[in-house]
Amino acid sequence: MVLSVVLLLLAAAGLGLSLWIVLPAPVFALLTLSIGAAEVSPWLMLWNLVVLGLAVLGFQHSRPHQVALVLACGGLALSALPLLQLPAAQKQFSAAMAAAFGPDYEARIAPQVRARMRSAPFSLIDSFRGIADLPVPVTSVQLARTPVPLRVDIYRPPAPGPHPALVVIYGGAWQRGDPGQDAQLSRYLASRGWAVFAIDYRHAPAWRFPAQIEDVRAALAFIRQRGAEYGADLGRVALLGRSAGAQLAMLAAYTPGLLPVRAVVSYYGPIYLADGYADPPRPDPIDTRSVLEAYLGGPPAAQSERYRLASPGSYTDRPQPPTLLVYGERDNIVEAKFARRLAQSLRASGTQVALLVIPWAGHSFDAVFSGPSNQLALYYTERFLAWAVAETKNRS
Repeated sequence: MVLSVVLLLLAAAGLGLSLWIVLPAPVFALLTLSIGAAEVSPWLMLWNLVVLGLAVLGFQHSRPHQVALVLACGGLALSALPLLQLPAAQKQFSAAMAAAFGPDYEARIAPQVRARMRSAPFSLIDSFRGIADLPVPVTSVQLARTPVPLRVDIYRPPAPGPHPALVVIYGGAWQRGDPGQDAQLSRYLASRGWAVFAIDYRHAPAWRFPAQIEDVRAALAFIRQRGAEYGADLGRVALLGRSAGAQLAMLAAYTPGLLPVRAVVSYYGPIYLADGYADPPRPDPIDTRSVLEAYLGGPPAAQSERYRLASPGSYTDRPQPPTLLVYGERDNIVEAKFARRLAQSLRASGTQVALLVIPWAGHSFDAVFSGPSNQLALYYTERFLAWAVAETKNRS
C-alpha cells in the first residue's frame, strides 16, 4: 500500500508538470512552468515512463495503484507531444528556409563553416547532457558618453580574425536585463567563429523610447569604431534579439544606420505595438498594455507616433535585410499571428524572410538551451546567419 501511495504521488507530480505543456500561464508567477515544461519534456517523458514502468511491474489491485497507472499514462502522453510534433515542424522549417533563401542556400556556406554547425535539428542525447560550447575569451567594455553606464560584452573566437560580427540584444520587457543574459548562445556562436557583441540599453519606465534604440545605435557606433580590434569584419554584421531586444534589433536593421546589416534574427519580438496594445493576449500574464505604456509613455491614443516609430512592422514599405523570425505557437506574450503578418508584408516588399513557428513553444523558449525548441531554433539560426554573411556576393 505504501508503494502504491508513493507511485500515486509521483504520477500526480509528473502529470501536473506535463499539463503545463498545453496550459497557458494565467499569471506572471506561472510563466516559468508554462514555458519550461515543453522545453524539459524529454525529462518529463523519462519521469513518467519510469513511474509507469514501476506501476506496471509492481501492479497491485488497489485504488491508489490503479489511479497512479492512469495518471502516469496521461503524463507520458502529454510529455511526448513536443517530440511527436517535432518531425513535421522540422520538415516545415526546412521547406520555409529553402523557399526564402534558395533551395541550395546551405551549399553557399563554406564547408569549414558547415562542419562547425550542429549536424541535426534535434538530438535526444543533447536534451539530457546539454549542448557543448568551448571556452572563449570575454571582454567587457564601457561605452563612453552615454547618459547612464552601458557596457558591451565581447565574445571572441579562439582563432584569429577577421570574423563575421553578431550583435545580440537581450529581452526583458524593456525594463530589465543585462548583456550577460542568456550568455550560452553568445559563447556557442563565438566558439564557432563569430565575434559576438552583447549590448546594453536603458530601461523603462525611467527611460522612454527612443532612448533604447539610441543606445543600440551607440553600441553600433562603438562596433564601427573599434570592432576590428576585436576581430570583427565590419562588412559582415548581423543582429539577433530576443523579445524586447528583438524589437530593437529589427528596428536597427530596418532603419538607416551606421553599419551595413546583412541579416536580422527575431526570437519572439514585438512587431506591431499599437495592435498588440489593442489586442493583448488572453490570458495576459505580463499585462501587455502596462508594459507598452511604460516603454512608450502612454497608450496609442496619446503616443501614436511613438508606437508607429517603435513598430518594426512600420518599415515594410521597402526591401529590408534578410530576416529570420522564430516564434512560438503557444506564446501568450507576443503572439505568432503578428509574425505571420510581418512575414507576409516583408515578402511583399521584396525582402527574403523565413518564419519558423514552433508548435509547442511559448515565449522565451530558448531559456532551456538544450530544449527541443532551442535545438530547432539554433540549427536554423546558425545556418541562416552563415548564409547571410557568406563571402559570395550573390546569396539569392
